[in-house]
Amino acid sequence: MRGGTCVIQLHFTAADLTRVRFAASPLTETVASLRALAAGSRGRHLHGPWIDRFADRAGRLRERDLDLLRALVRPQGYIPDFLLLAPGRRSSTFADALAQLADADPAVVAQELAHLATHRVAQQGAGHEARQALLQALVRRPDAGLGPVTEAIEAYHRVAIAPDWPRIDALLNDDIAYRLDALADGGVDRMMSNLHPSVTFADQTLRIAKYYDGHADCDGRGLILVPCAFAWPDVLVRTAQPESPSVSYSPRGLGRLWEKRAEQAGSALAGVLGQTRAALLAQLDLPMSTSQAATQMALSAPTLSVHLQALRDAGLLTSRRTGRQVLYSRTDLGDRLLSGAGRPTGP
Repeated sequence: MRGGTCVIQLHFTAADLTRVRFAASPLTETVASLRALAAGSRGRHLHGPWIDRFADRAGRLRERDLDLLRALVRPQGYIPDFLLLAPGRRSSTFADALAQLADADPAVVAQELAHLATHRVAQQGAGHEARQALLQALVRRPDAGLGPVTEAIEAYHRVAIAPDWPRIDALLNDDIAYRLDALADGGVDRMMSNLHPSVTFADQTLRIAKYYDGHADCDGRGLILVPCAFAWPDVLVRTAQPESPSVSYSPRGLGRLWEKRAEQAGSALAGVLGQTRAALLAQLDLPMSTSQAATQMALSAPTLSVHLQALRDAGLLTSRRTGRQVLYSRTDLGDRLLSGAGRPTGP
């Protein structure tokens, strides 16, 4: 196991195994992305292209909001549990998650902020005294600073995550579909077998290599598995009661998320399919719903549906229903056409 000898162990009962579920969380992505920013090293970082784009947008944020967020989410160590609330459904909006955060118990929030202020690993590095003062000021407020925290997270999400959310969400839902197929084929053991190199599952116990030892009983609450692009390379674990424990792990295919498409205007493929359909075919390297693809392509959903149907009829796309969504992705024929003709620019 990676990460040394320290391990968090989550113990399951038979009832817990029947209550394992998945959820995609825009709030978890937003919080975890702050850790990716704190890690730095743009050129060598998997999220380097996103970090570069954020650097261009960061001027739209107030410095005091960024200071607060940097104090709440450190490069390593503890992240307060109230920031990692798992959604109640497989998919939820950021507005839903923000409302859930705003309703957190101020006493619990104050306790977690006080713990963060003195956390040995999280408070490494320069500026710890200023961070501790900021956190302690929040602790002393009757609402434990929930107002400023939610405002700062909302502003940051709007600038940093919302522009890329359709593509991130597509990757998360693709991972969930893969895990559910594994569950159908081989049960919980197969589904859990390759969540992350630091995670193993045996004897009804999920073991996660971390920087500290810990035990928690799921105790009939089940487990929420949350694919999270910005969790990479770590695994985020939340065990606070009374909610179900959650484990946030990197989705498979993460390397595709910020992949650059070759810019070849006037390609042979665009000449045959038309610029819009050729660009749409290139866009669907991740399975997307009509609304997600429409956002990425800056087209109306009805207009995009016509193009999707034409590409599917030609055997270049396939579709499958996942919950209430229909997801479209390229077929092998679509992949071969793109690799042979070059990927076009957007419409």
